Amino acid sequence: MQNFNFHSPTQFVFGKDTETQVGALSKKYGAKKILIHYGGGSVIKSGLMDRVRESIRAEGLEYVELGGVMPNPIDTKVYEGIELCKKESVDFILAVGGGSTIDSAKAIGIGVKYDGDFWDFYAGKAQATATIPVATVLTIAAAGSEGSESSVITKTEGSYKRGYSNDVIRPVFSVLNPALTQTLPLNQTAAGSADIIAHILERYFTNTKNVETTDRLCEALLISMINEVPKVILDPNDYEARANIMWAGMVAHNNIVGVGREQDWSSHGLEHELSALYGIAHGAGLAIVFPAWMKYNCAHDPMRFAQLAVRVFGCNMHFDNPMRTAVEGIARLESFFVSCGLPTRIEQINGKKEDIPYLVEHLGLEGGTLGSFVKLTEEDCANIYTLMFDM
Repeated sequence: MQNFNFHSPTQFVFGKDTETQVGALSKKYGAKKILIHYGGGSVIKSGLMDRVRESIRAEGLEYVELGGVMPNPIDTKVYEGIELCKKESVDFILAVGGGSTIDSAKAIGIGVKYDGDFWDFYAGKAQATATIPVATVLTIAAAGSEGSESSVITKTEGSYKRGYSNDVIRPVFSVLNPALTQTLPLNQTAAGSADIIAHILERYFTNTKNVETTDRLCEALLISMINEVPKVILDPNDYEARANIMWAGMVAHNNIVGVGREQDWSSHGLEHELSALYGIAHGAGLAIVFPAWMKYNCAHDPMRFAQLAVRVFGCNMHFDNPMRTAVEGIARLESFFVSCGLPTRIEQINGKKEDIPYLVEHLGLEGGTLGSFVKLTEEDCANIYTLMFDM
């Protein structure tokens, strides 16, 4: 196991009707004037925004609002938020929504405190040292941004989708009410679940030895997801199943299951280009990417893939042929995604093989490599994209 420094200061307030506490929580963390940041009309139609506003007003706090965050959040909305915060002297941001809204709020928070262009952080040109405090009211279990140090934004000019990680941007508190996810369309629930699973697998596939504790944590989360997601698909109002999924989503990405081990993240890099080009949900793209990535790389460490297959998917261990067990595990993961109604081939999202050079170029490798489990060259990435087609 590697040395590590793990810092996760977010306060989590979990359960039914917890959104009514946001005013008191915001005041506790020093808020005086809040930017309520949100996406589309669903949070308004559901009455959630009314409850949030009422809670904030009850504490005597001021607020302004900025809606319109889209899936795969874009830089222009971030710039709009930064300008609004400066104009209105906002000192606290409350993101009401899913990962896209939270990621946008995080970018606004560090952008307000920075003299340059916030995109410098996402382009790897600068590191954030301060932020307006950000808090969340989560409405979809998926990205894990409610507890993570990460944010992903798309630059509209050139359609570059890039991530940024820094403990500065972890939310100060996150309100998690599983009941808020009960009205989600099943395709969003399924895509969110694939995102959660991918966050675990990015950490699971490691070259670091002797990490049994975090291996077992990853495996437990994966088993929970495989057990709970079908329950929600069968009954969208199953609160207990949604509660388990929502908490798994947070644990999967606040990095408690990734400490002390090398992590990969090449599949997320490959997927970012799919969702940037085709406008699909991030989780849906990951359901396409991950099986292809696994097929391409399983020969690198067949026993790790076989371990996953046996411990999580219940495959029989073929000690004389670990690769056979590994392949069976990959097939079961792919079948699970299919059973959730997710795409597993690029054709299903209207992708074309002639787009592969564009996708590879937009990775921005410039002769370098992607990931760490296997360091992927541009040729490797093109081969993996090719495997995503029905061959």
